[in-house]
Amino acid sequence: MDDCHITEDINEFLARAGDFLRSRPALHNTPLTAIEKLRTRGADAATMFGWLEQGGEVNAIFYRLPTRRLSVTLLSPEQADALAAHLAGLGQSFIGVTAAHDTSTAFAESWQRHTGAVPTRFWRTRLYRLGTLTPPEPVPEGRGRVVDAQDRAQLMRWCDAFVTELGETPAINAGTWAGSRFADKQFTFWETGATPVAMAGSTSMVAGMVRVDPVYTPVSLRRRGYAGAVTVEVSRAALAAGATDVVLFTNPDNLTSNALYQRIGYVPVTDFTGYSFSEDAMTTAG
Repeated sequence: MDDCHITEDINEFLARAGDFLRSRPALHNTPLTAIEKLRTRGADAATMFGWLEQGGEVNAIFYRLPTRRLSVTLLSPEQADALAAHLAGLGQSFIGVTAAHDTSTAFAESWQRHTGAVPTRFWRTRLYRLGTLTPPEPVPEGRGRVVDAQDRAQLMRWCDAFVTELGETPAINAGTWAGSRFADKQFTFWETGATPVAMAGSTSMVAGMVRVDPVYTPVSLRRRGYAGAVTVEVSRAALAAGATDVVLFTNPDNLTSNALYQRIGYVPVTDFTGYSFSEDAMTTAG
């Protein structure tokens, strides 16, 4: 297999693999934001970082967060099998894997062969990248407004409703907010009058990339164009700030949202898939 390197030192990892991550900011948007958060907050002892090299050039990275789920960038089927065999041989243990669909599937199948852990798909999503921003016509009533401290209660209610719809845990409240994936994002409300009717969040810029996440409209206010309007507002702000890649993820089964994002200029890039591994086999593998 390619030369495989593993470290728990995030600075060592970034010194060797940072350029590779930044070389494809749209496709690597999740590791870019996740690893930047770890760099600024401090990596947990359970975190592992790794990279593959061929001829001295990094061509893939992987990392395990304290959740014990492995994330991997694009691999060929041969690379996926070799990496699974190598990590299993080291006694590494994971609760699952997330990656672009073909990579994730190849790794999950190889992991099962090498460890006996049975993979079960638990998640899939579609990555979009902004092409030419095209505001909806007609623009719905209202305007965008950047969320500030006085909006915290409303923001937490909507983030909680958002994760509830997705089946995510834990619930979002004052006690869980700081540790949630929403705490370090910037948010914009779409308002009619003084009433918020939709929201969109965005990550801080990393390697010229901004990810729009989440986008939410309460059920009773949907199909009025608010989600598209607030997404355009946040996307325009990202471009104005100098972003070269503006991306977002959707549920591929939600035809309405996929059509909406394409109408306003987002272009599908690829699908990502997550697999969970059976616990009984993990104990023997790890």
